Amino acid sequence: MRQRTHGVGFATRAIHAGERPDPVTHAHNTPIYATATFAFDTAAEKEAAVDAAMAWDPTSYFYSRTGNPTTRALEEKLASLDGADDCVVAASGMACVSSTLLAHLGSGDHVVVGDELFVITRVLLEDDFPRRGIGATPVDMTDPTAVEAAITPATKVLFFETATNPRLRVADIDALAALGHRYGLIVVADNTFLGPALLRPIEHGADLVVHAATKWLSGHGDAVSGAVTGRRALLDPIRKQVDTLGQAASPFASWLVLRGVRSLPLRSNAASANALRLATFLDGQPKVEWVRYPGLASHPDHAVASRLIDGPGGGMLAFQPRGGVEGMAAFTDHLALCDLGVSLGDVFTLVYPQPKRGGLIRVSVGCEDIDDLLADFELGLSFVA
Repeated sequence: MRQRTHGVGFATRAIHAGERPDPVTHAHNTPIYATATFAFDTAAEKEAAVDAAMAWDPTSYFYSRTGNPTTRALEEKLASLDGADDCVVAASGMACVSSTLLAHLGSGDHVVVGDELFVITRVLLEDDFPRRGIGATPVDMTDPTAVEAAITPATKVLFFETATNPRLRVADIDALAALGHRYGLIVVADNTFLGPALLRPIEHGADLVVHAATKWLSGHGDAVSGAVTGRRALLDPIRKQVDTLGQAASPFASWLVLRGVRSLPLRSNAASANALRLATFLDGQPKVEWVRYPGLASHPDHAVASRLIDGPGGGMLAFQPRGGVEGMAAFTDHLALCDLGVSLGDVFTLVYPQPKRGGLIRVSVGCEDIDDLLADFELGLSFVA
C-alpha cells in the first residue's frame, strides 16, 4: 500500500496523510465504515484480533467502540499534522480532555492548570476531580514563576490552553515544557483555538496535544469530535480510558472531520487574515473599549505569539464595545450577516456574546469576504451608544 506523505509539506499531508484507496473496492475516498462489529473467518483469527486490539493496537479491529478504520484514518492524518507518534480520536473534545487527564492522574495526584479554560474543562476540574481525590491548582500560565510555585510533590500533569478561552492569552510553550519536564511532569497543551496549521505544540516541547476537532479541524460546524496526539506510550492509557468510558468516536463524525482537515491550511490562513483585518478595524473604533488579538502589537503576549504562531495570529479575537452588557447587546442584536453561536472554527463567522463577563464578545472569524465582515461589524457598532 503506497504511503505518500513522508517528507512532504503540511498542506500535502492535510490532504493525503492517513488516506489511501480502499484496499477492497479501490474507492478513492475513505469509506465510512458504518459497522458495530467485524467478522472473522476463524476463531483463531478473531482471538488474535481481539488480543491485539486490547493491547491497544489501533489497527486491529473487532468492535467499533475500540477501533474503526474510518476513525483510524483520521488518527493517522492528525498525528502527521501535529508531528506526533500517534493520535487517539474520541467522541468530543471534552472526551479527550477528560480521558487524557484521568489516564494520567489518580487519587492523591495533582495537576497545575491554566487559570482561564473552557467552561466545561473547569467543571471537570472543580466538580468531578475533587470526588476522585485529584487536586487542581489554576495559575496564570504566562507567569512561569507562579507556575513553578504551584507545583507540588503530588503534581503529575501541567495542562493549559495555547490561546485561552476567551481572552486569548498566549503562554510561552517552550518555557512551560522545559519547566514541566524539569519536575517530571506530563505537559498537555489544548490547541483547540489555533489548530496545527498555525501552531504545533509538540515542536515546542509539549508531550500531548488536545483538540476539540469539532472546531478548526472539522471547519464546517457539522461534526462533534475530539483528538489527542503525542507519544505512543502516553497515548495507550488514553486509548484505554476512551474505550472503558465508552467515548468512542462515530465513524460518521470521523469521516466529516477527515474531509474538513483536507482544507485546514486554506481555512486557517483565510480566517487569520480576516481576523487581523477585523481586529485592526475594531482597534481604531471609538465605540470599542478594548480588543484582544495576538497579532496586534497591543496584545500583552504579542511577542510570544509572533514566535509561536504561523501567520497573523489565528482566527479568534475578543473585544468589548462601549457600554458593557448593554453595548454588547446593541452590537450583537443588530448584526445582519454574522450569526450568534457558542462554537468556533467554522467557515462561518460566529459571534459569541458573554454578558457574564461584562459584555465581552468572542469572535470566531470565518472565511467570508472581509469587506462584508467589516460592513456587518460597522453596522453593529452603529447601534452602540
